[in-house]
Amino acid sequence: MDLKREDEDQTAVLVQTSSGTTGDPKVICRDWDSIDEELESYTKSFTLPQEMTPIIACPVTHSYGLIAGVLVAMRRGQHPIIVSNINPKYLLKKLLTTPSHLLYSSPALLNSVVQLYPNGQKLHAVMTSGTVLPQSWFDALKAKAQFVFQQYGCSEAGCIAINPQTESANQIGKPLPHLMVTAGENIDAPAEIVVTKGELVIYTQDIGYVDPSGQLCFVSRSDDMINVSGLNVYPQDVENVVMEIPEVSDAVVFKRADSLSGERVCLQFVADINIEPSRIRHWCSTRLASFQLPIDVEQRDAIEKMPNGKVNRKALSQSKISLPALG
Repeated sequence: MDLKREDEDQTAVLVQTSSGTTGDPKVICRDWDSIDEELESYTKSFTLPQEMTPIIACPVTHSYGLIAGVLVAMRRGQHPIIVSNINPKYLLKKLLTTPSHLLYSSPALLNSVVQLYPNGQKLHAVMTSGTVLPQSWFDALKAKAQFVFQQYGCSEAGCIAINPQTESANQIGKPLPHLMVTAGENIDAPAEIVVTKGELVIYTQDIGYVDPSGQLCFVSRSDDMINVSGLNVYPQDVENVVMEIPEVSDAVVFKRADSLSGERVCLQFVADINIEPSRIRHWCSTRLASFQLPIDVEQRDAIEKMPNGKVNRKALSQSKISLPALG
């Protein structure tokens, strides 16, 4: 692999790549002193899982699985279980035979596990990261798990915030004490989440705000935000409304260029039955403003996701429409 770096590191570094959801993956190099500081801050701030058995069902080639999952467990003196066979039924068997488990996984796989988990039994604890759960998935997870944790981070800084008692899908936690984090003042004035660590300043390109309890709340990726005639549309707001339809099991909202409004709202969804685009649009019109309504509506057998469970909205924006746009 060509790292495309000409500078020489003075100390040993961990080399990783970013997820590549908004562009080509970037090579990220972090020195081990920085990672050690993160591990110390993480384990001292988040002590609840001390007696839990971590089950890592996500790639250990990225910070979430490797640092927050494997290295944090080792720092605590635990023996993490790394599941490379990401098959929901195999993972289900592992969970059912591991008391006091803590499952690190992606939102999509967590939702699959929730659907398969036996009635009358509960997951002990889950950790989600990478992308905010749709509200309907979050509600189902809360009902099925004793503990629902959420964390937020980026490749350059590692874990930024942890929520040990997640009450809302977009509530991504309080920042770790070794970092200074700024965001919007409230839900009506979101702003870019900026992380400062010593002399390093990281502009995350994520939009969020801090709620009255001090929790960092996620709104959208800045690249994913849709500008319709000067008005901002946040994909998750539309996705949550679409997924209130009982037959809809998954949905993703993205943008395409529009000659009149600059950008238009586009939707792909998965459902148990065929649903006419007009029904989707009517449903949304009772809950959303007119500028938030999806124009291109496409039903799919599945929403294409990357190995880390994220959706590449940039690729979707460049895809061809498979069904006629709504008139």
